[in-house]
Amino acid sequence: MLAMVRVTDVKDEEAPTVLLVDNNQMSLHRLTNIFRQREFNVVTCEDGDKAVDEYIRIDPELVVLALDIPSMDGHLAALEMREHGKDCRILFSAPKRQAQLANDATHSAGAIGWVEKPITASSIDSIWSLVLGPIPEAPGLQDLDTIHPVEEMIQVEKDEGPMPLPLPEIAPLPINPLPIEERAPQKKKSSKAKRLLIVLVMFTGMGAAGWYAWSNGLI
Repeated sequence: MLAMVRVTDVKDEEAPTVLLVDNNQMSLHRLTNIFRQREFNVVTCEDGDKAVDEYIRIDPELVVLALDIPSMDGHLAALEMREHGKDCRILFSAPKRQAQLANDATHSAGAIGWVEKPITASSIDSIWSLVLGPIPEAPGLQDLDTIHPVEEMIQVEKDEGPMPLPLPEIAPLPINPLPIEERAPQKKKSSKAKRLLIVLVMFTGMGAAGWYAWSNGLI
């Protein structure tokens, strides 16, 4: 007979806290159950920016951090955390296809290791000695300002004000946009009045000629 697993919602202020960061709800639910069984206080969030803010706010004993999260990827979020707290214990989680990326991020951010998704209780058990072990150095910290120069940009704005946005370049208008033969033809003046004038002249001339002939007995 299988023993029932007891999942407890730990609220002991003396209990260690784990920050779980993943935008996959199923992964968060599974991790929450695993760490509550280990009597951790659990805090969860779904993106990198918020994870850094929460890390600074709660100062957790452990961070389980997915690499593929929105707003700020897990590697960069981990470097930000390590910059604020050198004793930050970070455990990355990633699918098997991202194994090389996870290995590189683990070395760069000085994480205690990484665990393959989908995470199970047994997979956490298998690396628990790493979780309790020493925290490695984070060689990626020396490149953090180059990768993510947020603080420098904020300082510039404080000293000099917001940097103006570049104005769009406006091309000068062409002097002769179309060749002469392709330009729209100008309207010709109406010849209707001219034709009417010619008819009146003709009839006037014919009337004068008839009067002359009648008055001289020619007709």
